[in-house]
Amino acid sequence: MPKIKTNKGAAKRFKITGTGKVKRSKAGMRHILTSKAKKTKRVLRKAGLISDTHAASIKKLIPYG
Repeated sequence: MPKIKTNKGAAKRFKITGTGKVKRSKAGMRHILTSKAKKTKRVLRKAGLISDTHAASIKKLIPYG
């Protein structure tokens, strides 16, 4: 059987943690940062997790992630 192709767009956006959860970066840290509060920017720096309902479909896109 041939290998499954990895979806490169998903591979750049998501990572699989050691426990099997899907990690993502938060939106809103690219530009127009002067109008955002320091606390907001500090919170956005940290990675977030994908909800369990979406995790299964994303794991299919990154089979070897």
